Amino acid sequence: MSTPAREHVPSRPTWRCRACGVAWPCSTAKVRLLAEYRDNIPGLMVYLVTLREEAIAQLAAAKPATRLPDLHRRFTDWVRPQLSRGN
Repeated sequence: MSTPAREHVPSRPTWRCRACGVAWPCSTAKVRLLAEYRDNIPGLMVYLVTLREEAIAQLAAAKPATRLPDLHRRFTDWVRPQLSRGN
């Protein structure tokens, strides 16, 4: 019997991927999110900014004296603006 595949979702409060252990969103999560929100990039950005703010609060509470990584780059900079259709 094989074990079920784990989803590439964040593990709180560490914000590491539950499946692969790297900083979330991992590459697999990014591909899944882009596919899921392909027709709603603004909605994807709202979702990611909301999670980024949650991550900032949780990571700061877990390690208050530690400098946080660049979560803006990690959570949102990888999303490319949707090109207008027909161009």
